[in-house]
Parts: sequence; C-alpha cells; structure tokens
Amino acid sequence: MGSQHELPADRSYSKPLGIRFLEYIKKAKLSYESHQAIVLIVTFFAYASYHATRKTTSIVKSALDPQSSDLGLKFPWRITYLSAPAESKGLSWVLGDGWAPFNGSDGTALLGQLDVAFLSVYALGMYFSGHMGDRMNLRIFLTVGMVGTGLFTSLFGAGYWAKIHSFYYYLIVQMIAGLFQSTGWPSVVAVVGKWFGKKKRGLIMGIWNAHTSVGNITGSLIASALLSYGWGWSFVVPGLLIAFMGLVVFFFLPVSPESVGAYREEDEVDSLRKSEEEEGVTEPLLGSNTELKEKAVGFIEAWKIPGVAPFAFCLFFAKLVAYTFLYWLPYYISHTAIEGKYLSNEAAGNLSTFFDIGGVLGGILAGHISDRLDARAITAATFMYCAIPALYFYRSYGHVSVVMNVALMFICGMFVNGPYALITTAVSADLGTHSSLKGSSKALATVTAIIDGT
Repeated sequence: MGSQHELPADRSYSKPLGIRFLEYIKKAKLSYESHQAIVLIVTFFAYASYHATRKTTSIVKSALDPQSSDLGLKFPWRITYLSAPAESKGLSWVLGDGWAPFNGSDGTALLGQLDVAFLSVYALGMYFSGHMGDRMNLRIFLTVGMVGTGLFTSLFGAGYWAKIHSFYYYLIVQMIAGLFQSTGWPSVVAVVGKWFGKKKRGLIMGIWNAHTSVGNITGSLIASALLSYGWGWSFVVPGLLIAFMGLVVFFFLPVSPESVGAYREEDEVDSLRKSEEEEGVTEPLLGSNTELKEKAVGFIEAWKIPGVAPFAFCLFFAKLVAYTFLYWLPYYISHTAIEGKYLSNEAAGNLSTFFDIGGVLGGILAGHISDRLDARAITAATFMYCAIPALYFYRSYGHVSVVMNVALMFICGMFVNGPYALITTAVSADLGTHSSLKGSSKALATVTAIIDGT
C-alpha cells in the first residue's frame, strides 16, 4: 500500500521544507491529522492576508476623497455632510483635503473606477487561475500570487511618498494587484478540498471561512491605525504581511496527501475516500490509480457539472452585496450622520468591522445548518431572503444611534456572509469532487474559480 502511494499523480510536488523540518524535530512522520491541522492553519492565515490587503482601499477612500462636492449634491445625506461644520467631518489632519487626483469633484467616481478595474481583472483572472491551479503545483502558484499581491499593494501605497498624482498609475497598479489576488481563492479551496471529505465539510469550512472576515477586520484595524502616519502605510504594511505569509505557504503547505506521503486511517471519518463511498462512488478520490487524475477537467466540462451554474449565479448576487459593503461601508459610515454626528475616518473603519464579525457567525451557522439538513441550496436561499429586510432596516434606521447601527450591521453581515461563505467553500468543494467526475480531483480549482469568479 505504501509503495502505491509513493507514486502520486502530481509527481512535480515535493514535501515542503517546513514539513521536513517539523518531522526532523519530531524525529517521526507527521500524522494525517497533523497535516490537516497545518493545512487549515496555513490556508486560513494565507487567505486572511489576501482580504487584509483588499480591505485597505475602503479604509483609505475617505482620506483620499474627503469631500467630492459636486457629486455629493446628488445624495441628500451628502448635502447634510457638506453643510456640516468642518470640525464635525472628522477629516484626517495629515491628509488635509485629500489626495489628488481623488480630491476633485469626480473623486468618488475615480475611486469607483479603481474598484471596477480591480474586480474586473480579478474576476477574469479567477477563471484562468482556476484552470492553471488544477495543472500546477498549488504551493508554488499560491506563493507567487501572494508575493505579487504584496508587491503591487505596496506600490499603491508608495505613491504617497513618491507624491504620485497620476490616476493611471493607481489604475494599472490596482489591475495587476487584482490579477495576483485571483490566485488565492481557487488555490486554498482546492487544497482544503483535497484534505477533507464531505462529512462535516460545511461546519469545518464554515469555521475556516472566518478567514475572510478576520482578514477584513485585520485590514480595517491596521489601515485605520496607520492613517494618521500617512495613508501609504495603510497599503505597505498589509502588503508586507501577505508577502511574508507567501513564504510561510512555500515552506509549510502540503497541497495533497500524496505529496507528503500521508495515509488515511481506515476509520478516518473525514477522509475523502469514505465520503465518496457514501455517495456510491467505488473509485477512491485520491487513490493509486493515476490515469483519471492526470487529465484535468476542462472549463466547459466544469460548467456542465450539476449545480455549478445555479450556485455560480446565486453567488453573483450574494457577492454583489458583500463587495459593496467590503469596498464602501467605511466610506458610507463616515459620510452618514449617526445621532447627528459624523465619525472620523478611523472610527468609521473600526466600526465597519462589526459587519465582518457578524459574517463570521453567519458563515459558521450556514455551514452547520447545511450539514445537519444536508441541504446546501435551501440554507443559502433562506439566508439570502433574510438579508433583504436586514439591508432595508440598516439603510433606514442605521443613523438612529451607534448601537442601532452596530446591531443592524452585525445582522446584515450574518445574513449576507452566510450564503457567500457556504457557496464559496463547502459547495465549491462538493461540486469540485462531484460523483460525475469519477474520482478525479482535478476540477477543484476550476469549479471554485467558476463559482467565485462569476
């Protein structure tokens, strides 16, 4: 049995140096469970660092564009803001009236264009990243993506010290950063999907998916805390953080059980083989037969897997709301009078973290409920329907008081992030190891990329 597993399909993979070092210290091979723990921890912090760098833009927005007078006249809440006393606006004293070219009358529109450019490249890059991820060493692929993300996030912040005021500089840097960011999600879900079977996958991945909210919270707190030293630091520090985590991935991430010679125990309840047998598939998902795994599933074939298209379009709407909050919530809070007062950029950034705290609970609840009911679709739909009144109430009553704003924001985060987390994790992993694939695990990154990219 051991000799069979010594010849994995992905022969290009080798045991990471960090794993070898741990085994050298321990003077014994790491168990399957130890490898699973390493996978969860490393991928958790890896993707949290992706979101930390992604979140910084929303925190810095109100500092880059503190007024944007002409555009603001189109919105009643901006009229109130513009007529408010200067001291109540809470603008950063370091940045004065913002940063050209974002401090003009079209500043908000220019910031919006940065978001559109970033997300357009990110979405398109996601499809290619998923395709490449199923055909490459995921550890190397992820490392390159993280170091590249760190570099271009830092280059955006470098514009502060270099006194760069060209919109196209920031546009190009954001687009390239979006391309590197697209490597993250398909890779981490593919790795986790190879180590954990379907049983309890919803709960495990619901807890694991807290990395999204943890990353957002960390990015918000870091960016808010560093704003007073100059907005450039709000990009450079998260950029260095993700580059460092990229090195951790390179040294410690085992991409699959075969790559490190880890064998499942016969009674391993979360093994991929057992979960596949429960679905009536006789071929082990990651067995010794390599012929099925050599050929990765194509882009069109992945779309044809039952459930991929419906869940992809479902996530389209869930993520539309989630990313609106991700990119604009701190800006919205800082420009909305709460109890008749305006919060500073730093306070608004810190307050916005309650949306992500609610998201953590929502992701765990959705995963656990879907496991208990064995109904991913019904769970996702229920959460999305509950999100509708929650969003309405936040818009209508969020200004009443800080406590009311926080409570409603928390509830919105829970219902918005629940289906978002469920679909991008457990559902993607389920479909990427669907019984129609006849045991091939080569669709994990592709399916994940299709669903998340859409």
